[in-house]
Amino acid sequence: MSLQGETRENTKIRIREPKHYKVIMHNDDFTTMEFVVEILKDIFHKDEMEAERLMLMVHECGKAAVGTYPYDLAASKVRSATARAKAAGFPFRMTVEEA
Repeated sequence: MSLQGETRENTKIRIREPKHYKVIMHNDDFTTMEFVVEILKDIFHKDEMEAERLMLMVHECGKAAVGTYPYDLAASKVRSATARAKAAGFPFRMTVEEA
């Protein structure tokens, strides 16, 4: 039953998934493998085997994607890892790229 003079408006709401970004870890000659594994476990929540696999990939290939996240989370993880590396005296470098 419709009321007289009733106006209906059809509105389509499009909800898009946020863009995702890859966190890229870069190799250097100073940051220890143990430190990289520790970062992968503590900040990126990788298990021991996955952390070691990714660390070796970074070491052998020069860089590796270690996770894909919405931008804010990716940037936050990079800031945390970089701050920890700086405090430990390592020139550890990570970047964020659109996935």
